[in-house]
Amino acid sequence: MSIVCVDVSKACLLWVCDSKLRIVAIFAGASVWLLLSCSLSYGVESDINCLRSIKETLQDPRKVLNISWNFENNTEGSICGFIGVECWHPDESKVLNIRLSDMGLKGSFPLGIQNCTSLTGLDLSSNELYGSIPSNISKIIGFVTTLDLSSNSFSGEIPENLANCSYLNVLKLDHNNFSGQIPLQLGLLGRIKEFSVANNLLSGPVPNFINASNLITADSYANNLGLCGKPLRPCTSASKSSNTGIIAGAAIGGVTIAAIGIGIGMLFYFRKASMMKKKDDDPEGNKWARSLKGTKGIKAS
Repeated sequence: MSIVCVDVSKACLLWVCDSKLRIVAIFAGASVWLLLSCSLSYGVESDINCLRSIKETLQDPRKVLNISWNFENNTEGSICGFIGVECWHPDESKVLNIRLSDMGLKGSFPLGIQNCTSLTGLDLSSNELYGSIPSNISKIIGFVTTLDLSSNSFSGEIPENLANCSYLNVLKLDHNNFSGQIPLQLGLLGRIKEFSVANNLLSGPVPNFINASNLITADSYANNLGLCGKPLRPCTSASKSSNTGIIAGAAIGGVTIAAIGIGIGMLFYFRKASMMKKKDDDPEGNKWARSLKGTKGIKAS
């Protein structure tokens, strides 16, 4: 592009400069639009893959997801109209919350949730989900503030890795089949406000939540017969239990050894008594000696 000015004047110079600035502005705007488009496309694709994976992983007997979650419409923000899906903005396909409570869903924990990279809330409660919670759960839902997996059939141990989900405010794992001990590291969750593991098969000491000791009550641990510690019954000291076991073991061992000794003594006693009785009751036992004595008497006379 060339600009010709017959009279090199101030107005001409201003026009030339203005044209150059306009070209630079257009170029800069196009670059920004291209970057935003790439970023937006990546975000849309990631979150769509997240929801698609959930749909493929979980069984849906009531056809709730099959009807609502239609991926044929790929316009921006289309997934924000899915049942149970909340976005950061209705016109932007970035998933904020997934709420699929009481939908009759079956299957294991959907690992594809890790593709919803902006997720802050996950509610899969009151379904028929089973299996264990992934051991690397913090890498799947690292920014989640609310996690509700209650009223399912999850089993196994509660993973220690949950303690790395440092943004958690609400953690509900009640009414499942979790067993073993509650990771004491969960007490380090500094933002926790609500916690429940009631109605499971848990045992051992409960965590000491550093910032929520007054918020976590005994109801949070109800119907876990093996749990102890504040706000429940005190835990029995390990050393005391160990000493009691040693003392009991020593007592049992002593009684056993004494019983064996008495048994051996009685065995020898009865054996000796039996031999003496046999000797007295058997006159033929020394018959040869008496015969010899009688013979000597005859010869002498």
